[in-house]
Amino acid sequence: MTSLRIADEVRDAIAARRPVVALESTILSHGLPRPDNLAVGRRLESIVRAGGAVPATVAVIDGALVVGASDDEIVRLASEPDVVKVSRRDLPIVIARRALGATTVSATMIGAARAGIAVFATGGIGGVHRGFETSLDVSADLAELGRENVCVVCAGAKSILDLPRTMEVLETLGVPVLGWQTRELPAFFARESGLSLDHRVEGAAEVATILRAKWSLGLAGGVLVAVPPPIVSALPSLEIDALVTAAVEEAHQRGIRGKELTPYLLTRLREATEGRSLVANVALVSENTRIATQIACALSG
Repeated sequence: MTSLRIADEVRDAIAARRPVVALESTILSHGLPRPDNLAVGRRLESIVRAGGAVPATVAVIDGALVVGASDDEIVRLASEPDVVKVSRRDLPIVIARRALGATTVSATMIGAARAGIAVFATGGIGGVHRGFETSLDVSADLAELGRENVCVVCAGAKSILDLPRTMEVLETLGVPVLGWQTRELPAFFARESGLSLDHRVEGAAEVATILRAKWSLGLAGGVLVAVPPPIVSALPSLEIDALVTAAVEEAHQRGIRGKELTPYLLTRLREATEGRSLVANVALVSENTRIATQIACALSG
């Protein structure tokens, strides 16, 4: 029995060199509240199809790393209690125990790479957490970006993180960060971070050319395409920074850490902004998915 299961539609598209876009599943189980989670999960798959590509939602289901979850499986991920949040370290355990698991960025990259999918859309990557000096908390997403040949389209790293240190780690790992029509790193909910980017790209064809150049040289590892959140829903960076600082301190006082920290902080931000952060989250992941689909189509062409 193999631990990898690729949906027939996804396998056929890859074999025919048609565009495929990988999607994570933690947005279904941990990233968004019900019933928004299921509606957004289906919406992202629809965006991919409307753009001319095949969606491949990645998850751990019944003892296998699934690339291309069915709609019934997506419903399970969005509705069942106790869905395990699965990072790289958790994959063999959750698979062996035949548990239901939702993949983070790192685990989704693994599934995409094993299936031969080169483009993955998400909201924001994990990174170096604030207070790293005492917690040593660094997301496995960064190490995976240094390993897997997958282009990750996101709105930068999540606003709750230490963005300067996250960028330093990405540079150390040799991960190119391309600003989508911008020279400034977006900060997830906010369009501005104050951090400049060395490389700006104007469109999908340019990104595809860079991906081919990198991987044809045998330079293993991913590429990050950082897309600013849509103007109409983006939140002011100063407001977000103040709210995150307060939420991080609150989490520290309550002893919340590890994989529980990010969902907790996002929930506190949603409460503090009276739902505006949720609107921004849905808008930015939808935009990232649209652009990832363009890149997948350009790369397959």
